[in-house]
Amino acid sequence: MDKKIEKKGFGWQKIALLLAIILGVGFVGNNMYKNAGVSKLNVEVNRLLVDTIHQGVFQEFIPITGVVEPIKTVFIDAVEGGKIEEIYVEDGAMLKRGQKIMQLSNPNLQLAYLQSEGSIMNQINQLENLKLTREQQSLNLREQALDVEYNLDLLSKRTARNKSLYKDDVIARVDFEETQDQYEHLQRRKKLLASVIQRDSLSQVVQENQLTSSVDLMRRNLQISKQTLENLLVRSPIDGQLSGMDSEIGELINQGARIAQLDNLSNFKVRGRIDEFYITRIFLNQTGSFLLGGKPYDLIIKKIYPDVRNGVFEVDMVFTSEIPTTIKRGQTVSIKLALSAETKALLIARGGFYQKTGGNWVYIIDPTTNTAYKRDIKVGRQNPSYYEVTQGLKAGDIVITSSYDNFGDKDELVLK
Repeated sequence: MDKKIEKKGFGWQKIALLLAIILGVGFVGNNMYKNAGVSKLNVEVNRLLVDTIHQGVFQEFIPITGVVEPIKTVFIDAVEGGKIEEIYVEDGAMLKRGQKIMQLSNPNLQLAYLQSEGSIMNQINQLENLKLTREQQSLNLREQALDVEYNLDLLSKRTARNKSLYKDDVIARVDFEETQDQYEHLQRRKKLLASVIQRDSLSQVVQENQLTSSVDLMRRNLQISKQTLENLLVRSPIDGQLSGMDSEIGELINQGARIAQLDNLSNFKVRGRIDEFYITRIFLNQTGSFLLGGKPYDLIIKKIYPDVRNGVFEVDMVFTSEIPTTIKRGQTVSIKLALSAETKALLIARGGFYQKTGGNWVYIIDPTTNTAYKRDIKVGRQNPSYYEVTQGLKAGDIVITSSYDNFGDKDELVLK
């Protein structure tokens, strides 16, 4: 007897398997569609440097190296040459203004001073004698004037008497006329003496002024000669610390030779060296700061040296407030010199990526898929720590900042 065979339907196992196959094929097809034309590269996360974009304070600045120097340095040179006879202080000593440093001797200079002194004193004596002679001449003229005045008075009376006697025919005419002629002669002589005395007075005033000026000039010359001799004693021109003196007793010092220097240690300045690239962006009163012992100290530019040597120029910076108590002359400090004011900006840390992209794009990480993909951006100003992001990123974005040299031109990075 034949048995009827019934057709079996799809079981739930077959249906589940079929659905799984369909979903798998769909997933693969979808990925193939989405990734068509996209190049990828597997990258190990632990070899990457990343930074989270954040809003912060941005300021353009450059790091420069500064050397601490005394606020004032005075060089001591030999005004006059000579042999060192005595040294009163040691190198490194703290000196007061006017304190003795060393004594020089110069026999030629001393002899020249004595000769100059003798010559000048002789000329001064001659001028004084000439002055006395002029005064004596003036006195003689005045005495002559007095004698003429006296004789004129006597002849005036005699002439009046003789005139009366002549009218009475007591004396002869010749006697009257002789007396009158003598009187008129004395009157003319009086006028002449008055003129001579007037000219002599004017001449005496002029000559006295000239003599006085000549004497003053000679005395000043003598004082200069004396000062030249006093320059053999070298003294401290300011309060400060002596340095650079390595001379010995008996050594010959040439005129103009450097003996030592004095540093005013009551205050300090910092001499900074800046690359010539920034010369158009450096101005007076520009600020900077450095850390010493974990504490910041503020500086301000007070002098700019325009000479460029070996690609750098120099500036002098002074402290605007507190001066470090532990700072020493010759100490090197790293200064952060501000080129702009502080502003709010989106910031991305500096890194090797910039050499590859020029700041035009970055790899931004998607933490949900553990992938990183390219994004176009724009950066503006920069400082040694950050770039200023002006377009393409927002706060919270995670960006790969290490070098992109090993990534080629891949569009997407798969992070492992």
